[in-house]
Amino acid sequence: MADVLLAAEGLTRLFGGLAANRDVSLSLARGEVHALLGPNGAGKSTCINLLSGDLPVTSGRVLLRGKDVTALPNHKRSLAGIGRSYQRTNIFAKFTAFENCRLAAQSRDPRAWRILSDAHGTVALRDRGRAALEQAGLGARADIVAATLSHGEQRQLEIAMVLATGAAVLLLDEPLAGMGSEESARMIELLKQLRPAHAILLVEHDMDAVFEVADRVTVMVEGRVLESGPPAQIRASAAVREAYLGEPV
Repeated sequence: MADVLLAAEGLTRLFGGLAANRDVSLSLARGEVHALLGPNGAGKSTCINLLSGDLPVTSGRVLLRGKDVTALPNHKRSLAGIGRSYQRTNIFAKFTAFENCRLAAQSRDPRAWRILSDAHGTVALRDRGRAALEQAGLGARADIVAATLSHGEQRQLEIAMVLATGAAVLLLDEPLAGMGSEESARMIELLKQLRPAHAILLVEHDMDAVFEVADRVTVMVEGRVLESGPPAQIRASAAVREAYLGEPV
């Protein structure tokens, strides 16, 4: 049986009379990459925001390891093990790659805000920060100022920061956006390496990348789930081709 870490049940989010998400259900299991596809405006980013707690739901539930966390704000969901990246890179540009990861690790340390403590000198925090960098493929770039990293490396760093928090669930919003072929290939390999120990939700427009790495695909249209299943099923779906690819049934 799949080790489901995060599940959405009937998520609905209304903005006035507009339903950005309506009755969306999906599950994220450890050891799987679950891709969320759909045309622009389909509600994919809204769905991630509902799962992460960045937006409150209008109705429905979010379950983390079977526990209802719908009422928890985003910072408490993060502490509980849900990590996310954003469409726009979210890092501390003036700090080194290592300092970014150390700060992320520090956010999970109970001593993080003691005025007289030396966070920089805490061995456990340093080790967690460096381990996250190594895991994300940036071990050799630890002392490089984040602003000078390539776009692809900055996206890797953002994931490294999430890993430094110890998150088991990774919600990744277009991590390959703006990348060249070599950077995309590195990101795909990183996702494959992270898959065994994590439950990953991937929002992405690069269809080749999605079908290379995804174990399950959910397609959204106009805020609703159109179809969900293994990649082969989605590739063969006439409804998906019509709605997402613009091809007639």
